[in-house]
Amino acid sequence: MQINLVEGDITTQDVDAVVNAANSRMRGGGGVDGAIHRAGGPAVLEDCRKRFPDGLATGDAGWTTAGEMPARWVIHVVGPNYRAGQTDRSLLTSCYSRALEVADELGARTVAFPLVSAGIYGWPLDDAVDAAVTTLRDARTQVEEARIVAFGRDTADAIRARLSQFHQGM
Repeated sequence: MQINLVEGDITTQDVDAVVNAANSRMRGGGGVDGAIHRAGGPAVLEDCRKRFPDGLATGDAGWTTAGEMPARWVIHVVGPNYRAGQTDRSLLTSCYSRALEVADELGARTVAFPLVSAGIYGWPLDDAVDAAVTTLRDARTQVEEARIVAFGRDTADAIRARLSQFHQGM
C-alpha cells in the first residue's frame, strides 16, 4: 500500500472513502467530525443515526454514505480522548486497523485519513504520527493508497518527517 501525505482539507479528497475522527455518539461534533458532517450534508448524520443508534466504541469503525463529498463513503472511527485519560495506544492504532478492515469490506482502494486523536483529543503529535504511519505501513489490506491528510503546516511537517524515515528504512 502506498502512503501519501496531503496538506489540506479531507472533505475535498477524491478518494473512495474518507475517515472521520468521530466521537462515540456519532452525531457530529467539532474538528474533522464537524467538517465532514458539514461537507457531507444531512445524509451523513441521517445514516449515522440509522446505522449507529447507540454510537461506536472507542477504537472501533463503521461506515456511512459520504453525502455530498467527492468520496463514496465515510469510515467513522472513534479515537481515544487523551485529555480525558484515554491513553491506551492500542485504541489509537485500532482506529487505523479497523478503518482498513471496513475499507476492505466496502472494496475501497483509496482512503484518506486524518491524524486521529491529535486535535482536540490531545494525543501528542509525534506519537499520533508514529501510530498512524506504523499501523498503515504494517497493515495487510486491499487498500492501494492511504492518504494522510494534514490540516496545518506543523502536522504536515511531522508526518513528512516520519514518512521520510519510513522510506529510508525500506
